Amino acid sequence: MKFYLLSFFCCLSVFSEESKPNFLFIFADDQSYETVRALGYDEIHTPNLDRLVESGTTFTHAYNMGGWHGAVCMASRTMLNTGRFIWSAGRSHPETERQQGRLWSDIFNQAGYQTFMAGKWHVEVDATKTFKKTGSVRGGMPKDHPAGYNRPLASGDMDWYPNKSTVIGYENRAEKKEKWTPWEKKFGGFWQGGKHWSEVLANESIAFLESEKSNEEPFFMYVAFNAPHDPRQAPKKYVDMYPLDKISVPANFRQEYPYGPSIGNGITLRDEALAPFPRTHHSVKVNRQEYYAIITHMDHQIGRILDSLKARGKADNTYVIFTADHGLAVGHHGFIGKQNMYDHSVRVPFMIAGPGIKARKNSTPIYLQDAMPTTLELAGIEKPAHVDFKSLVPQLEGETNDHYNEIYSCYMDNQRMIVKGDYKLIHYNKLKVNRLFNLKNDPMEMNDLANDQLYADKLAEMKSALLKLQKQVKDPLPITK
Repeated sequence: MKFYLLSFFCCLSVFSEESKPNFLFIFADDQSYETVRALGYDEIHTPNLDRLVESGTTFTHAYNMGGWHGAVCMASRTMLNTGRFIWSAGRSHPETERQQGRLWSDIFNQAGYQTFMAGKWHVEVDATKTFKKTGSVRGGMPKDHPAGYNRPLASGDMDWYPNKSTVIGYENRAEKKEKWTPWEKKFGGFWQGGKHWSEVLANESIAFLESEKSNEEPFFMYVAFNAPHDPRQAPKKYVDMYPLDKISVPANFRQEYPYGPSIGNGITLRDEALAPFPRTHHSVKVNRQEYYAIITHMDHQIGRILDSLKARGKADNTYVIFTADHGLAVGHHGFIGKQNMYDHSVRVPFMIAGPGIKARKNSTPIYLQDAMPTTLELAGIEKPAHVDFKSLVPQLEGETNDHYNEIYSCYMDNQRMIVKGDYKLIHYNKLKVNRLFNLKNDPMEMNDLANDQLYADKLAEMKSALLKLQKQVKDPLPITK
């Protein structure tokens, strides 16, 4: 093990003295860990993400640390670009961080890199002031359309709900509703401007690579797709790849989640209003169809960027990292969105490929924000003192448990989570409700052990561990005992 690490770091010293490595960071929005075919999820087609799995190291248990409001992506991206754990990131201001040269891109600027950003930013600082070059800088999500909500809706699907007027798009229900189709440009969204935003992002990234073809300066690219965030739109041929009769409903499907409204996941939450209540098999299958289609369309654009990198002679000296800001439920547990602590919403794909990195899978739990210090170490840049997340370089030559002892996540002031060993505890602070799962035996999180007396000691152990972890991450709201 020591010999391999030594040889790996020798490679790094060659980069730092002769030709610094390039970095291509590719970021998706709302993409769950269970959406890469090469990782065993056969319903979806992702040939280019599969290339990264087959050529690099995949961290199969990458987590997001949570969110301080409904736009979980903002917290995730702020953590990623500041390097700070969630509550420190929430208390800091990205503009102050930029002025002090602490953002991810600032650090690469100072190290002599050409920095480029295009796509979704959603950090409270002007991207054009922290990257040397930018393409289209997008907001949190494409503009939505009422026809994209509360669908597909059959007559009577919501007659049971007493406050229908609170549901976005309810007034356009069933017979009055303009039929939504993901490929129709008239609905705007990803089609605003005439060309799908994922294609625009690929074009801008390829143009940047072309401009760097003869440049000796190393580059750091931050390529952030808005896909597969809703409105989940893609060209028709991609939707047609996923016939409804070939799409399965998740095994942990529920018509409703029992604590939904009390934990911030009720019918008035925008993400949850995309599909009708109670959930139906049909509505979940349609939402998953469109989810898969926009991911496959994005995957094609990623392939174009990877091909361009190779065609311009940069691939052999470039580290490529792919991950997402958080996952998405799309029918699991009665949820559609990401504002919950189940694995489908807190776990993401995470692949890294490049010089000296072996093709393998690593099950060590990590945070997706570990990408930031990892690139710094690979570039030979000292990690600044304010960066809380850890480099993955020690993991890249052999699996080790020496990373995080536990994984923490949260949502606003009402959900907390800890993963420790084989177990996960989800705590609903306002309700004083616990949910305990053995992830090894129950990866779909369907068998709640919290009220089983056989697991009373395990529950107490997990609650104690969560309280300690909350202190470490400076959580302002410790769990109720």
